[in-house]
Amino acid sequence: MTAGLPDRLTVGVEEEFLLLEPGSGENAPVAEKTLAALPEELRPRSRREFRPSMIEMVSDVCTDAADLAGQLLANRRGTADAAFAAGAMLVPVGATPVAERFPEPADDARFRAIAAHYGPIARDPSVCGCHVHVGVPGEELAVAVCTRLRGDLPVIQALAANSPIFEGADTGFASWRSAQLERWPSLGPWPHLDGPADYRRTTQALISSGAMMDASMVLWWSRPSATFPTVEIRVADVCPRVGDTVLIAALVRALVDTAAREAVAGRPAPVLPDVLVRAAHWNAARSGLDGDLLDPGTGRAVPAWDVVAALLDRVTPALRRHDDLDLVTAGLDRIRREGTGAQVQRRLLSSATVPWMLDRLAALARE
Repeated sequence: MTAGLPDRLTVGVEEEFLLLEPGSGENAPVAEKTLAALPEELRPRSRREFRPSMIEMVSDVCTDAADLAGQLLANRRGTADAAFAAGAMLVPVGATPVAERFPEPADDARFRAIAAHYGPIARDPSVCGCHVHVGVPGEELAVAVCTRLRGDLPVIQALAANSPIFEGADTGFASWRSAQLERWPSLGPWPHLDGPADYRRTTQALISSGAMMDASMVLWWSRPSATFPTVEIRVADVCPRVGDTVLIAALVRALVDTAAREAVAGRPAPVLPDVLVRAAHWNAARSGLDGDLLDPGTGRAVPAWDVVAALLDRVTPALRRHDDLDLVTAGLDRIRREGTGAQVQRRLLSSATVPWMLDRLAALARE
C-alpha cells in the first residue's frame, strides 16, 4: 500500500453537455460544428462524445478550487458561444429532456462498435454526467479507495441530481440519467473488491461473459482511471452552475482523501450488502434531497440533510487540508436555500414551458 500521500490531492473535472435546439428543446446534432467554432485556447479541453448532440469539456489538473472554477467557467462560456454559432444552446442538464431524433452514435469506429455490441441500449436518449478525477498514487490504493466509497456515493448522486424531465414531462425522479444508465450492464456501484488482482479477475470475467465489451467499459460509479493516476467518480449528473460542480468536486476530493488515509492506516473497509448499496443509489436517483436517503451501512432511511451533515462532519479534516471547508459549507447552504438542479428545474417548470426552462438553464451555464 502506498504511504506517501501528499497533503493536497489533485483534482480534475470532465463535464458533458447537451446541444439543444432553441425553441423546441430537442437534441441538435451539431457537435462537429460546435467543436470547429471553439476558441483556439479551449480546443485542447474539448472531447468528442458518443452522440453528435453532446460535447465534453475538461479541466486541466488542479490543486486549487478557485483555479478549477475559473477553468470550468471559461469552458462553459466559450462552448456556449460556439454552440450558438452552430445554431444550438449549450444546456447543463443530465438527460435528454424532450426528444432525440438522431439516436445514432457520432461517426467514430469505437462508438459504432459499442452500438453494435450493446444494441438498442446504446440508442437510448443521451445523458450527461460530471466526472471528477482525484489523484491517487498506485492501483492498489485506487482499488481500496473505490471499495471504501461504496456507501458514500449515493449522497453525491443526490446532491448533483439534475435530470427530472424526460419527453417533456416530470419523471418523478430527481436523476432520470441514473435510471436510464441502469440498463447498461457495466454501470452501477463499484463491487466490494479486495485488491488489484480481484479487480482484474472480476473485469475479465465480465468481459468473457459479454457484459463488458472490453476493459474500457468498466463504467462503475467509481473506478481507477485507465488513463491517469486517479480515481474517477462518475455518479453525478452534470451540474447547472459552475459553483455546484466545484462543490461536488471538492466533496469528492475530500471523500477520496479520507478513504485513502483510512486505507493507508490499515483500517478495514466497511462490508456493505450489494443489494443495499444499489437500493441507496436508486433512492438517491428517485428522491434526490427531497425526503430520506438510505444509509446502506445500517439499512435505515435517514433525512437527506442529516446524511449530508454526517458526511460533511466526517470529511471536514480533508476539506481543511485542501482549504475547501468554507467553499463547501457555503455551497451546501446555497443548495439548501436554492435547491439542487432537479429542484430548480421543477420550480422553473411550475410556471413556464419546458423550452423556457431549458433557455434559463442555458443561461445558468454561464454563471
